[in-house]
Amino acid sequence: MSACRHADPSGRCDTALIDSSRTMSMNVLIVRPDGIGDVLLSLPVATQLRRLLPGVRIGFLTSPTVAPLLDRHPDVDYVRTIRFTDPWKELRHAFSQGVEAAMFLKPFRRLMWAAWMAGVPLRVATGYRWYSLLANRHVYEHRSEFSKHESEYNVDMLKGLGLCPQPVSHPVLTLTEAERAAGASWWSGLPSPRVVVHPGGVSARRWRLEHYRDLVSTLTDRGYGVVLTGSDQERREFGKGLSSPTAFPSGIVDLMGKLSLRELMSMIANAHVVVSGATGPAHLAAALGIPTVTLFDPRRNNLPVRWKPLGTGVLLRPDVPTCDKCIGEVCPYWDCLDRLTVATVTSVVSKVSEAPSALTVLHL
Repeated sequence: MSACRHADPSGRCDTALIDSSRTMSMNVLIVRPDGIGDVLLSLPVATQLRRLLPGVRIGFLTSPTVAPLLDRHPDVDYVRTIRFTDPWKELRHAFSQGVEAAMFLKPFRRLMWAAWMAGVPLRVATGYRWYSLLANRHVYEHRSEFSKHESEYNVDMLKGLGLCPQPVSHPVLTLTEAERAAGASWWSGLPSPRVVVHPGGVSARRWRLEHYRDLVSTLTDRGYGVVLTGSDQERREFGKGLSSPTAFPSGIVDLMGKLSLRELMSMIANAHVVVSGATGPAHLAAALGIPTVTLFDPRRNNLPVRWKPLGTGVLLRPDVPTCDKCIGEVCPYWDCLDRLTVATVTSVVSKVSEAPSALTVLHL
């Protein structure tokens, strides 16, 4: 991460854009109303704000679906929720109630309008879009260059408050003892090692569903305890997407569409490995200290350098050229993810469950 010039030991810059005595007690709203992984990788911003400005009040503006993720987090004082379809009155209200600075870690145009209309004094955003004019503190950095991790891009936005970003610490999630005990109950009667398999994902291309079916069957045959997770929508897609669906072995627990976000977290916290695409549960597992086996497609906007889980485990990526976008069956590498075989993933799960190592990228 690039260092700020003229930084004092506290991490504040002597070229600060705003008075440091004011920032110490400022009410800062971090805006990140998108996915689980996006919000998780934004938590280092809150952690660094707390460290650099001990008196700061820190809020998160996020979606109702992801908000429970932030419950009881030590660096988050309050959470507000919005939907992109909410009327303007509600969007403006989200930026009222004493918000003195809004940090747009990703520049959502409609929300930037709402913050401007609400009169938020400091509005921090990147500076390259026409609607960047709605912000009055800009950080000039092209995330499209994919030169570093998303968490590092996020903490770089602290420059808009005159702060110097520090090296990123891995985000950590907390669960109560009651939640951990409830999570353990999902595994009752299943053998070890315990493996979560999450076939879904919103932003990432997915491994063929038949491969996931064969993976869970293979793992069960080898004595693993396996739990399937996913949303209700992913559950329906999973059933429809199998060209020759068969019943799963009795050793598999199917929890697709049955868990709240906090329940998913507590169940993952009791696993030994999580297998998924480059999607939210991989980041949840990393933040809960659980090793991951993560399948990355070769698209440029899904590069591990930017989106890898910040924890232990293995990244699997097919050894094909990186592409700008998926163009479907006309691509000579259309079968890219199929090059990751069930046998390969099973072998990696075995190695990770026995002796988790530093995060690596395997091209197969």
